[in-house]
Amino acid sequence: MLRIPTGERRLDILEWLKDPAAHFPPQRHGDPVADGVTADAVAEKLGVGRAVAETHLDLLADIGLLRTRRVRRRTYYRRDEVRIAEVARMFEKGW
Repeated sequence: MLRIPTGERRLDILEWLKDPAAHFPPQRHGDPVADGVTADAVAEKLGVGRAVAETHLDLLADIGLLRTRRVRRRTYYRRDEVRIAEVARMFEKGW
């Protein structure tokens, strides 16, 4: 799922969210490091519509690689480092 062409976009998102302050401009609400980034910010960085970005982000959240935080009408996404480490260990063991 992460090795198909659209998977490269998902890998890019995961990479950018390692250091969101370096990859995304400041947001009107919320701290990109503490709270995460919005689908709008990811869409702009990818050069796609918000719905496309939300599809990628929601898939990553559904498999547990991203955590979400809802503030008013916006959803903020950030990496779940514990889950990412668990997945990496599974692949290292030849899962």
